[in-house]
Amino acid sequence: MTGPHPALVRFLADDGETLSVQVTGSGPPLVLLHEWGADHRVWAPFVKVLAERYTTYAWDARGHGARQGEGPVTLARMSRDLANLRGHFGLEQAVVVAHSMGALTLWHHLGEVGCQGVKAICVIDQTPRLVTGDDWRLGIYGDFPPERSRRFVDDMRRDLAGAVLDLIANGHNERARRQIAANSEGIRRLRHRLEQLDPEPLARCWASLGEADLRFVLPLITVPTLLVYGMQSNYYGPEVADYVHGAIAGSILHRYDDADHSPHQGHRQRFLADLQAFLAALNQEEEHAWDRSTGSR
Repeated sequence: MTGPHPALVRFLADDGETLSVQVTGSGPPLVLLHEWGADHRVWAPFVKVLAERYTTYAWDARGHGARQGEGPVTLARMSRDLANLRGHFGLEQAVVVAHSMGALTLWHHLGEVGCQGVKAICVIDQTPRLVTGDDWRLGIYGDFPPERSRRFVDDMRRDLAGAVLDLIANGHNERARRQIAANSEGIRRLRHRLEQLDPEPLARCWASLGEADLRFVLPLITVPTLLVYGMQSNYYGPEVADYVHGAIAGSILHRYDDADHSPHQGHRQRFLADLQAFLAALNQEEEHAWDRSTGSR
């Protein structure tokens, strides 16, 4: 427990790489996994609220953050890093909240080790397979074959900021396209941030994400699951939310009608309310189960 003030803690992965995680608050463990190209700071508005009742663990995924590192940046390695994080901090019955790449990392992790020791999960706007093919149209744009993903990786190595902004500009969300066309303040900040990063770890990471097919994992998930999807997502149509909801038995789906790929960021108060209600329901179920097992009332 660290108390209310955040502490950036380093832990050692089992391949010798040092990773960073911001630990804040006190109470049951709540792990926060960010999207590709971001770091722990994207969770700051949520940590301020959640750390009042939970100990939050917001990491910088391998290849991300201020220290991008030199080691391999693959989905399998990040999945193993998550296992190392859980082991280092002794996290049992943790709730894991995962957005985009974070969701892929979580699904890969659950596919390898199962759900034991995980209390519940929250997945934000992700498909289990990024690339599309003859048997799969629920990847990026509904039309993102492997060769297009490989071109994106090559483009990133030449111009990371330009490649990412093109990925956004070619997406479904009209508001995002207008912001790029107008070179809005938010787009200028994004460009500046991307220009400070080493493109190679992010390119290697994306290449690994594009090779993953995690559809098989979804029916194996046996813990309570909250799904939050933007119905105006830049990358995925509403049918992706329906697919994931149908594949994870008993999952709860919240559709944010006017939200993009980051519905939690565009609607922070609603997301916090939805997540806190989900967590409160979990706690009530635990109390009722304890009452039944002990005969207490």
